[in-house]
Amino acid sequence: MTQQSRASSPHHPILLLSLGHACVDVYQGAVAALVPFFVSERAYGYAAASGIVLAASLLSSVVQPLFGALTDKWAMPWLLPVSALTGGAGVALSGVSGSYALTLAAVAVSGIGVAAYHPESARVARNASRGSHTAMSWFSLGGNLGFAAAPLLVAAVVATGGLHATPLLAVPAVVGAALCAAALRAVAASAPAGGGPAAGRADADEQRDDWASFAKLSAAIVCRSVVFVGLSAFISLYARQRTGGGDVAGTAALFLLYLGGAAGTLAGGRLADRYGRVRVVRWSYGLTVFAVAGLVLVPGPLLFVFTALTSAVLYVPFSLHVTLGQDYLPRRVGTAGGVTLGLTISIGGLASPVIGALADATSLRTALTPLIALPALGLLFLLPLREPGTTPLSAGDRRSKPATTRT
Repeated sequence: MTQQSRASSPHHPILLLSLGHACVDVYQGAVAALVPFFVSERAYGYAAASGIVLAASLLSSVVQPLFGALTDKWAMPWLLPVSALTGGAGVALSGVSGSYALTLAAVAVSGIGVAAYHPESARVARNASRGSHTAMSWFSLGGNLGFAAAPLLVAAVVATGGLHATPLLAVPAVVGAALCAAALRAVAASAPAGGGPAAGRADADEQRDDWASFAKLSAAIVCRSVVFVGLSAFISLYARQRTGGGDVAGTAALFLLYLGGAAGTLAGGRLADRYGRVRVVRWSYGLTVFAVAGLVLVPGPLLFVFTALTSAVLYVPFSLHVTLGQDYLPRRVGTAGGVTLGLTISIGGLASPVIGALADATSLRTALTPLIALPALGLLFLLPLREPGTTPLSAGDRRSKPATTRT
């Protein structure tokens, strides 16, 4: 392959962006993975443990739209390596002090780093993917792999050295910052002549933002987020209770919850290219109802099977949420990316203390049971949606193919 053909290929930048995304999203998964260790070493109750997840999510929820709005006005590619380092620093410091307040502050700093990363990275990935749903699914896959690696990394570090060993968890942040810097250079080198952010913004100015559809999509993503964040916070403890497998069972369940998303994300991009994004997203939400019901209600080792299935169907629409949101708001791509990749997911963390308090008052199984209904509620929000760029159709005729993204 010649140097010119390499420069025009989107695969190299997307690969680097995906790997950088993996390093950053380790820190989203790491907070939930640390919860069982905070419970065992510091005797936190369910409510106190879920407060740690909330701390990582709350500030992220507040600042994510701000970063999205800023990246709509100005390209801020330097945010990628800086936010990777910030996300890692917070988690690295979370186990150093025995103070609950300082632990909350540390994971909040990590949440801010993750919040700063996603809007700008989604914009950069959109430019690098040149409208390919499959390419965007590879970018999202990196985040899934980071989530999946988090419980294994945390278990290896903390099980060996205790919570005071968390500074070792800064290593992925350093690697991620280097990968993000390399990705930005690759994106700049592969940008077509006459293209780039300015051209993309001018093209978007010719289109209209569909806020009503974006609001419905965001409401559905919140429902999905509450399910995912709730399971992330408590699946380790639940697996220990339901299978009697101890720490190994808890780590395995959390690993499956994150790893199954890798297959689901890749499948989502390919299915969307064939059947359309909106239809695939609807299917996935419907299947999630049955998968979560099996996870919560079926006893014994089958919990691991349903955990993997739940993960896959939860993640089929993950990258599609991002591209749909960006196409519903073509003039505010940064805001759309910040909301679909970050804010709605962070809002899911707000439900964790409620789940924890209910678990303390009743049982963990009782507290997780309402999660079965949320994907069905999300599906109701999705039913009126159509593919961006298509004209409204009758109910029996909504089979439009995905709108072609301009490059």
